[in-house]
Amino acid sequence: MSHPKIPPPQLYFVAITGRILDLWKEVLENLKSELGSFLFQSKIYDFSSFTSYYEKEMGKDLKKTIYFFEKLKPPEYLIELKYKCYEIEKSLAEPSGNRTINLDPGYLGLSKIVLSTFKDYAHRIYLGKGVYAEVTLIYKNKTYVELPWTYPDYRQPEIIEIFNKARAWYKECLNVS
Repeated sequence: MSHPKIPPPQLYFVAITGRILDLWKEVLENLKSELGSFLFQSKIYDFSSFTSYYEKEMGKDLKKTIYFFEKLKPPEYLIELKYKCYEIEKSLAEPSGNRTINLDPGYLGLSKIVLSTFKDYAHRIYLGKGVYAEVTLIYKNKTYVELPWTYPDYRQPEIIEIFNKARAWYKECLNVS
């Protein structure tokens, strides 16, 4: 029989998509009190080459990066962080209501990468308060690997590499061999 066990705190990250890179500094400042300073980030890449999903609202030539933060938090913190990111998006929106940035929070664990969303779908699990989670990458054979629903940009070798780097740092923090 299994027994209840509290999971270790997770390594949180936020993916930022937008055209106005100066706003990203403001986002990081807003997240600092909750998550601490960022440890490292992925390269800034051309998100528009992967999808046009946000073009109507946010324009063309969108860039994206993923920031990893120093403060480890419990998995259930994902709900609170999703709302924090939502409030930041609204505060930086245009007067029309169109977003200038998109924030996608998630966390890294030793066995998986989890993203949050307000949208339901077959592979997503409801966490509460309108927030869903999906496992988007799993750790297998010493690297993170994609799943059928993994977003195209999260499948890229450079992104997998930064998640592996983050995992190594996280593993050291947990003192796991």
